[in-house]
Amino acid sequence: MMPLAQMAEAVLRTADGREKTALSRKLAAEWRAARADGQTPEIGTANPPTHPARPAAPELLSPRDVPRRRPGSPAGRIALLHAVAHIELNAVDLHWDIIARFTHVPMPMGFYDDWVKAADEESKHFNLMCDCLEEMDSHYGALPAHAGMWRAAEDTGHDLMGRLAVVPMVLEARGLDVTPGMIDIFRKADATSAVAALETIYAEEVAHVAYGSKWFHFLCGRDNLDPKDAFHALVQRYFHSPLKPPFNAEKRAEAGLPPDFYWPLAVTD
Repeated sequence: MMPLAQMAEAVLRTADGREKTALSRKLAAEWRAARADGQTPEIGTANPPTHPARPAAPELLSPRDVPRRRPGSPAGRIALLHAVAHIELNAVDLHWDIIARFTHVPMPMGFYDDWVKAADEESKHFNLMCDCLEEMDSHYGALPAHAGMWRAAEDTGHDLMGRLAVVPMVLEARGLDVTPGMIDIFRKADATSAVAALETIYAEEVAHVAYGSKWFHFLCGRDNLDPKDAFHALVQRYFHSPLKPPFNAEKRAEAGLPPDFYWPLAVTD
């Protein structure tokens, strides 16, 4: 079995979404099997790309140039699923990237177990979204997508605590806030496949936010830092807009994010 960091790099360097996620799931299964057998596989080192490989489509646009569509129409619902698929594909890369990019930071094996599991689940989520799009006679790549999705990775490429603060504890936590509303949109449209897929995503994303919180607190404890103060400082440094309510306080708490972490960073007007 190749070292884990090299597995991660292989996923990052695979362009096609379906191929990337197939490789991701295959390598995650290999890792899980080795760990279940009582092995401690080699983490190794890697040379991850600054930007992960991407397919020729979708065209990536500035956020302000991505067309806005009303979700009450079939075209709007396709656009919403396409946006979620794009988020999930980026999440696959983000979770493998945290493995490949920070091998110089000594971490327990549980850190790697968690992010391999998260990457595997994000791969499943991308494929669920692609299946839903194809059921609606569309596909991933049929519409333009957000070019800024990788910015958080670039900004925190040298700072593991910053990465944990911004990606799982801000961006993925935002998913907990907005996904219930998306589920309602598709339930009203009797889109049962999309409802089931989004419910799976919603249930599993709580754990991904929790992994971020757990390992953020671990690093704060190791460095004798106050977690709340450190989180506020890192989000203000690396995240380029205020946090926006409403917040899903129940699911955020379940994931280890108490209100005094995020409300002080929120804009309320």
